[in-house]
Amino acid sequence: MEAWVVATGLIFVYLLATIVLGAIANRRMSVDLEDFLLYGRKAGFIVLYLTVVATYHSAFAFLGSGGFFYTHGIGFWAAGAWTVLVGAITYVLGSRIWALGKTFGYITPADLLADFYESDAVRVVTAIVSVLFTILYIQVQAVGLGYILSVASGDRISFELGTLILLVVAAGYLIAGGLRAVYWTDVIQGVWMYIAVWAGALVLAFKLFGGPFELWRQVAVQRPGLLTLPGPEGFFTPGMWFGMIVVLSFGIIFQPHLLIRYYTAVSARTIKLLGATTPIYLMTLYIPAALVGLGGALVMPDIAIPDRIFPEMLFAYAPPWLTGAILAGATAAAMSTLDSMLHANMTVLTRDVYQRYIRTGASQNHYILIGRLIVVALLAVGYFLSVRTFDFLVQLVALSGSGALQLMPAILGVCFPSRRLTTKAGVIAGIGAGLTTLCVTLILVPHPLGLHGGVWGLLVNFVVTWVVSRFTLPPSDVTVSRIHGAVERFVYEGDPA
Repeated sequence: MEAWVVATGLIFVYLLATIVLGAIANRRMSVDLEDFLLYGRKAGFIVLYLTVVATYHSAFAFLGSGGFFYTHGIGFWAAGAWTVLVGAITYVLGSRIWALGKTFGYITPADLLADFYESDAVRVVTAIVSVLFTILYIQVQAVGLGYILSVASGDRISFELGTLILLVVAAGYLIAGGLRAVYWTDVIQGVWMYIAVWAGALVLAFKLFGGPFELWRQVAVQRPGLLTLPGPEGFFTPGMWFGMIVVLSFGIIFQPHLLIRYYTAVSARTIKLLGATTPIYLMTLYIPAALVGLGGALVMPDIAIPDRIFPEMLFAYAPPWLTGAILAGATAAAMSTLDSMLHANMTVLTRDVYQRYIRTGASQNHYILIGRLIVVALLAVGYFLSVRTFDFLVQLVALSGSGALQLMPAILGVCFPSRRLTTKAGVIAGIGAGLTTLCVTLILVPHPLGLHGGVWGLLVNFVVTWVVSRFTLPPSDVTVSRIHGAVERFVYEGDPA
């Protein structure tokens, strides 16, 4: 049987499994907005763990990270300290966000911030940041999915058709089963992705080099620059290393598709266990990615597009069945992030825009219908962006983690009680100053003094937020007592009732 038949067939088997799970989730779903948007706040550890790690690691972790190792060397894994920080953030901050969500019924990040800062303006700004800096990720994952299917089929399925098929499947099971369908499919995706990348890397390492240790030895002899900092291209300077740790930890955690997941946990213990164990998956997935990228630098030193090193090596050196299984894993990696982005944007637009400002007091059924229609609209936007080329898209995608990072001062002001309160005027001014700084330090004058532009934006944001908050009206004593009191009760007494 030809390699393309096996590869494409396995991808479609995987897609069929996700469709079946979506149908089952639809039958289990009640007519309730919290059930549709938040899994009824009943996610246990196994389901939550696999959906978080699968969502955090997108197609970039599966394919693009190999290209980063190929080009810049082991510095990418050294910078992977962000994977450890994600666990600490989840344990400390995520558990507080969960407690506030359970106590006050928050569904979106904007719910949390608007309630504390007593401001519709904060809600609108948060919703805009949440959508703006994630919606282009839909395009990124769609492009990756179209590429995977076209490569697997030997270009018999066009990029445009492949993108459409996979977008429709992801949107379809989300429309059918809400977040429950996303979570159930993420369980498959998280397991499949992890096994596939390890299996592919080890097969290639043993076939081409006799094993990982011999691969490492040959890299040290032939390309020693790949095993040093700042790497052969000089990319991983201390400033960039530090900046990537901040942007790829806090910056990704503060994106709505991950913040919303904290609300869905069944208990605080689940969130804390998630924080304690998440780095195991996140960090160890980069070990096989390093084997692929470093090994590829030896056997395919002149590849035109480094991000394609994994599939190129598979088609050249791996058996067809393994290539198909791994490309299905790559599909899982992209879809587990795509469906979460679709869900997060649907949730924000339904809750923070439609329910709040367009039609209040409608039935649960009505809001669920609107959410489904929004997914269809997002599907159309994602497909349009994926099949069109805009020069500014790459620059805007680079802003994504750094953009969400600008919510950090506002969120810390809610979750960590202090005598020096952050104000709504401080939050809005800080976010505006931070985003303006991002445009300068990521696009006009990239990474001044060698420090990542995202960190510059965050530093300016903190300064402006602090200064403006000192001279403007804080939240009322009643609100501060209610919300900070809930945080303190949770920290010192345990789970809220």
